[in-house]
Amino acid sequence: MREISALRLQLHLLAVYILLGAGGLMMVVGFFGCFGAIRESQCLLASFFACLLIIFGAEITAGVFGFLNKEQIAEEIQKFYSDSIADNNINGTAIVLIYHKTLNCCGATNFEKNPELCPDQTEDTDCHTAILNFFDEKLLIIGYIGIGIAGVMIIGMIFSMVLCCAIRNSREVI
Repeated sequence: MREISALRLQLHLLAVYILLGAGGLMMVVGFFGCFGAIRESQCLLASFFACLLIIFGAEITAGVFGFLNKEQIAEEIQKFYSDSIADNNINGTAIVLIYHKTLNCCGATNFEKNPELCPDQTEDTDCHTAILNFFDEKLLIIGYIGIGIAGVMIIGMIFSMVLCCAIRNSREVI
């Protein structure tokens, strides 16, 4: 049991490190675009375009992977919820309470409801069903947000290439 908690902590720390790395990468990409436009540097603007293209490809890959593996992702979240119920420590209880409050559900199945974890619960929905319903309802919203972000990235790539070509053409004239 203790090994599972240590593994879960390592996975959470890995997620934090990935988010920190992504934030640092976005700062570098923003620097390339901003400083390249200010200094009229073709190299920095081309680097900005290349970074946006790589991030765009990663977003498309993650979106396709998430859409194709929707059921497995929902199962992993259900398993995480069930493991949190099995943990009788304060972290497991806090995670379960967040699930109950957010999804307005109680218990892993209709037969496993714990009145201590959801005393004010009036709904009869179990959390495994609520997780599946949440994924079915919110998948389109997540997809539309992803398409919107991809559109903004495409506009950024177009503008960086237009600016890069305009800089090259203005230097040929002089």
